Amino acid sequence: MLTIALQNTYDRRRLHTAHLRAIARAAPVAYSCGFHLALVDFPLEGKPSEVAEKVSESTTIGGGGRYLLELVRTGRFHILSGERGFPPQFGTVVVTTSKPWEGRAVKPIEIAERALEGESFIMLVGLGRHGLPKETFKSARLHMDVTERGVSLETCTAIGMIPCKIRTLMEALKWRNGRKTSHGSSWP
Repeated sequence: MLTIALQNTYDRRRLHTAHLRAIARAAPVAYSCGFHLALVDFPLEGKPSEVAEKVSESTTIGGGGRYLLELVRTGRFHILSGERGFPPQFGTVVVTTSKPWEGRAVKPIEIAERALEGESFIMLVGLGRHGLPKETFKSARLHMDVTERGVSLETCTAIGMIPCKIRTLMEALKWRNGRKTSHGSSWP
């Protein structure tokens, strides 16, 4: 299971337009790349289906919330609290950052290879001016710079790039190894 998780560091008490836009932008990316979408520490109450309905009513992004609702329908939309840690089914926690800590850095190709072997990952993206909290950096075993060049990305750019790069690498690895890709083609 691969999950892109938006960790709210913006405002935990009140839902803002920035929250809604980030969710609406992340849903079609997660859906198209076959990822799960998790919201961490968002000021939301209710079941994922209720939250998805509320967000869908307030946006025209992502087909008016169509892809968020599809993620709910397929069991790929989750609401989590980072304070309690992450349920084990989400797998290894990966901090996404342009400055991975020494000894914790992992390349996107390594995540793709391990995912193809069946390992699950939850990749955290900070939603707020200061990115992910230091506690999250300390607790995560892996840190990934999706650009592999130390380039700091705007949040929505990172939300788009992370799942797309991992999925593309996985497809390339499958193709190279002669396995069927999601498009049905295989190595000649």
